[in-house]
Amino acid sequence: MTTEATPAAPDASGPDDAEVGRRFAAGDEQALAWAYERWAAQVHGMAVRAFGPGPDAEDVTQQTFVSAWTGRSGFRPEQGPLPAWLVGVARHKIADTWARRDRQRRAAEAAAAEAQRLPAVGPAPVDSAVADRVLLLGELDRLGQPQRGIIELAFFADLTHTQIAERTGLPLGTVKSHIRRTLERLRDRLEVDGAALHA
Repeated sequence: MTTEATPAAPDASGPDDAEVGRRFAAGDEQALAWAYERWAAQVHGMAVRAFGPGPDAEDVTQQTFVSAWTGRSGFRPEQGPLPAWLVGVARHKIADTWARRDRQRRAAEAAAAEAQRLPAVGPAPVDSAVADRVLLLGELDRLGQPQRGIIELAFFADLTHTQIAERTGLPLGTVKSHIRRTLERLRDRLEVDGAALHA
C-alpha cells in the first residue's frame, strides 16, 4: 500500500508502513522505534555511499532519526510515505556533514598556509595560534559522539546551548556538561601537546 522503493516487511504483529507513518506524525514513540527498525539500514546505506563506512555514516544515521523525530510536525503522511521523508532528512544531514568537512578542510589549509608564511631564517618560530588550531583540529578528530557534534554546533555553527539541545534532542544539562568536559579535555590536551611543540 506504500510507494517507497524499498518497502519494509512488518512482522505479523506490527502495523503496516502507512500506519507507522501516521503514528509517527502523531508522536507515538513506538512508531519511532518501528521506523528505525525498518529504515535505519536504508538511511545508513545512503550515508555509507556518501562517506564510506565509519563515524560520519553512523552520525548521519543517528542525526537523521533524531532530527526526523524532533521535526515530525513537518511530516505529512497524506503527502507521502515516511521512508521517503526520512530519505529527504538524510540528504540534508549528508549535505550538512559535507559542509562541516569542508569547513574543517579550509581551516586546516588556512592554518598550513599561515605556517608556510613564517620566516625561514634560522629555526622557524612556531606561531602559537597556528599550532593551537592544528592541534585543535587533530583533537576534534579524536572526539567521539555526541561530544564532537555538540562542539562543532557550538563553535562552527555558532549555536547556543539551547539551540544545540533542540537540534540534537539531548537535555540542556547534558549539552552543557558535554561542552564543559570536552573543553576541559581539549584545554588539557592543547597544554600538553602545545608544550611539546614549543619545547
